[in-house]
Amino acid sequence: MPKNPTRVEPFRSGISELSVTARVLILVEALWLGKHGRNAVSKRKIILDCDPGHDDAVAILLALASPEVIDLLGITCVAGNVPLKLTRNNALKVCELAGHTDVAVYSGCARPMVRELNTAENVHGESGLNLPGGGVLPEPSMTLRSQHAVDYIIETLTAEDTGSITLCPIGPLTNIAVAMIQAPEIVPRIREIVLMGGAAINPGNVTPVAEFNIYVDPHAAHVVFSSGVPLVMMGLDVTHQVLVTAERIDALRTTGGQVSSTVADLMTFYCRFDLDKYRMEGGPLHDPCVIAYLIDSTLFDLKHVNVEIETNADLSLGQTVADWWKVTDRTPNCHVAYQADDTRFFEVLNERLARLP
Repeated sequence: MPKNPTRVEPFRSGISELSVTARVLILVEALWLGKHGRNAVSKRKIILDCDPGHDDAVAILLALASPEVIDLLGITCVAGNVPLKLTRNNALKVCELAGHTDVAVYSGCARPMVRELNTAENVHGESGLNLPGGGVLPEPSMTLRSQHAVDYIIETLTAEDTGSITLCPIGPLTNIAVAMIQAPEIVPRIREIVLMGGAAINPGNVTPVAEFNIYVDPHAAHVVFSSGVPLVMMGLDVTHQVLVTAERIDALRTTGGQVSSTVADLMTFYCRFDLDKYRMEGGPLHDPCVIAYLIDSTLFDLKHVNVEIETNADLSLGQTVADWWKVTDRTPNCHVAYQADDTRFFEVLNERLARLP
């Protein structure tokens, strides 16, 4: 007989009861996962690296509207769609538009690693966030954090648990690559990089084969794609399937509040370029695909292939060379999205943006 049965027996009873509870919790989780998918119960810590830009603005808003699945640790800005002084200011404007003035925003690299900066004012206007009729968003009262974006990325990845942070670059990859070069010890600490950029089986949008973000800084892209970090690529293959049509702009105006209405105005200006140049039904909503994937990965179909970045040939500079049919012996290093459920994508987008003021 135990020397102290009054303590031992209740302890054993507790284990038995906990075991039953654990079984119930496992069953509940399994049922939830079966209905909603794993992303519905996993909250991602992310750093959103961007160059706002109209579609970047929508990506920021979508992340801010999804706190149950996305823990937005900070926003880091890079030169891309427009120069750095504008991209960082635009990030502040978007956070204020959403009523999230507590978001930490950092200024990063002002130019690519090797090449001169190419920008896209022809798409986004001189401010980077032009509205119809020449309007712009109000100047922000928020201020940038004093730390450089690269230092913030390094510090955060070092301080947080290994494998807990997802990097979400939706502009040129300069900040991410410089952080990797400056502090290579952070590379194995990154959970995953989910990026907007490239084109695996789709033509390019700045050259016959290159997508803008990769083309702006192909050397940075080479560093990232060679890093060994798990990669998910949201490229033109899927972004050209999620088109902001006139009907979808109207839906934004009628289903949400001031933020949704402002997004509708932003999209009206933004879409004019693609409507004119490509004769598409609407403008492709590139960058929000990254955030939508984190919210619900089942919106996209992906294929695991090898992707290399062309950094030498003038004719194909910035091409994401995807071994789609595995005709080489190169090891797959990237999950490339190639199919999007555009109807569900816009349902998610409209519902989330309607949560904001």
